[in-house]
Amino acid sequence: MMPAFFLAHGAPSLVIEENSYTEFLSKLVAELPRPKAIVVFTAHWESDVQLISSAQTHRTLYDFSGFPAEMYEMTYPAPGDPELAGSITKLLANEGIPSRQDDTRPLDHGVWALLKLMYPNADIPVVAMSVNPFLPPAEQYRIGQALAPLRDEDVLIIGSGGTVHNLRRLQWGGGQPEPWAMEFDQWVNEKLVTWNTEDMFRYDELAPHVREAVPRNEHFIPLLPIMGAGDRTRQAALLHQVYQYGSLSLSAWKFE
Repeated sequence: MMPAFFLAHGAPSLVIEENSYTEFLSKLVAELPRPKAIVVFTAHWESDVQLISSAQTHRTLYDFSGFPAEMYEMTYPAPGDPELAGSITKLLANEGIPSRQDDTRPLDHGVWALLKLMYPNADIPVVAMSVNPFLPPAEQYRIGQALAPLRDEDVLIIGSGGTVHNLRRLQWGGGQPEPWAMEFDQWVNEKLVTWNTEDMFRYDELAPHVREAVPRNEHFIPLLPIMGAGDRTRQAALLHQVYQYGSLSLSAWKFE
């Protein structure tokens, strides 16, 4: 069974950086069998109903500004997979989860910047998934549960976001990791390792420093369907966790 991953995508410039996290991502794929396709829940595609990209070919969306010019010349022309998009639609419908396909959406940097580090040849079909910031955590988890059978078909499922993501609290000049950011991540880490869904579904009430760590939930959300996709075995392992700019967490979680 293909593992599922929650991977932080950091700042858009991650794609041109060389650090311990980018090195980790480039080596991670060497330990995996080649996926038949990749499904990515991206924090940068918000919607009030679950959307599924169904394009035959993907354009590249530059949904950022003020970064080096070379980033606006990058492309990630991975093929789409309309057939897989149809299978996802059916899996969700079987669980009573409404969804809609979208054949016009380009790949945003939550998808392409991450995959360009992992699979730079862009030769594996990709299906992007939106996130609904208004859906309760338990329902986010249930979406992942519905898609878990894809893991038996060599489909790699990734949640692309970040557990601590507060642009207003970043120290752009660098700096040591903020204690509040580490305390929040430590709380999340403990809940994932012990598979405490009761607390995870109430993270916005229970987690320390949650207002600083998660001022908006769109970057945290992709963790929940990936956790749901791992519900069968309930085994989570933290593979990598570092901080940029004081509080931007770059975490990688593997769900068996």
